[in-house]
Amino acid sequence: QLQLVESGGGLVQPGGSLRLSCAVSGFTLDYYTIGWFRQAPGKEREGVSCITSSTGSTNYAHSVKGRFTISRDNAKNTVYLQMNSLKPEDTAVYYCAARFDLARECKVEAGVTFGSWGQGTQVTVSS
Repeated sequence: QLQLVESGGGLVQPGGSLRLSCAVSGFTLDYYTIGWFRQAPGKEREGVSCITSSTGSTNYAHSVKGRFTISRDNAKNTVYLQMNSLKPEDTAVYYCAARFDLARECKVEAGVTFGSWGQGTQVTVSS
């Protein structure tokens, strides 16, 4: 059974940093593209970043490019999202999700093509 568990969320001041983790079980990262998504109250879910299985290629939403970094540790079956220079508008519940494929590249999207999801972790950026 595929499981994804996010952790690392919390309350941080503007300009601060957090590192989110997405621990996966029941499957190996070798065959899955992993995406990070977020949903703020009253807003639609949006894609934040993604990383492919075959090449480790990454992509980012324009709003986080240069501030967020996605990475993976296949040995630990974990994907990370390092978030720096956080802004109040980054406040949201953050989710990771998995899609079975061997794509060489990934596009940031709203997540309709991802079939397995974690429960989410809250990130609040506030002074």
